Amino acid sequence: MCYGKCARCIGHSLVWLAILCIVANILLYFPNGETKYASENHLSRFVWFFSGIVGGGLLMFLPAFVFIGLEQDDCCGCCGHENCGKRCAMLSSVLAALIGIAGSGYCVIVAALGLAEGPVCRDSLGQWNYTFANTDGQYLLDTSTWSQCTEPKHIVEWNVSLFSILLALGGIEFILCLIQVINGVMGGICGYCCSRQQVRAVKIDTTAKRTTPQQNHDLPLFHCNLYILLVLICKTLY
Repeated sequence: MCYGKCARCIGHSLVWLAILCIVANILLYFPNGETKYASENHLSRFVWFFSGIVGGGLLMFLPAFVFIGLEQDDCCGCCGHENCGKRCAMLSSVLAALIGIAGSGYCVIVAALGLAEGPVCRDSLGQWNYTFANTDGQYLLDTSTWSQCTEPKHIVEWNVSLFSILLALGGIEFILCLIQVINGVMGGICGYCCSRQQVRAVKIDTTAKRTTPQQNHDLPLFHCNLYILLVLICKTLY
């Protein structure tokens, strides 16, 4: 199994999932395409938690770009070990995956709470409230009760559809980041894979180095560890 290619595939998938989360969250602010309900604060409180924009969206770009760049990453090749850089890069991706797990988990939790509580709407008495807040989510199974919300029109369908999309997208992101945690640990421990052509090239290069005397530029282990620490800090900041 090629750990780098797997991480790259996960990274590209996370980018598209993050974009979809942002779009779904933005649509929640405009029921039926109208802006007045947001300005009048007649939206569910969970819409304002920015779960899709921040948790499943912007926060997900960090691990996504880290995963995409893993195949070209070499954080400690200076140690003289050709596979060392790839291994520590895979291990550092675990930290990025944990950030993705936190963001996607936040998106899933908020979306689930938004579904359970239901939307803010005007009931038959003309009052704005959470009409389905005391149903413990049972209103989702009884569509005949959705007519209790008279304004905005089709607000229940709007809320249920978009929060369900956020719940599903966040769940997929969570699973992908969890897979990358396992993939990163295995790639760091078992070694970074390469193609047969790369293996042959490494063998030929190694043979040439053995026959040609050259100066050893290996750095002490302390320098390598310091280099790894600096790279991890840079990845966290940027």
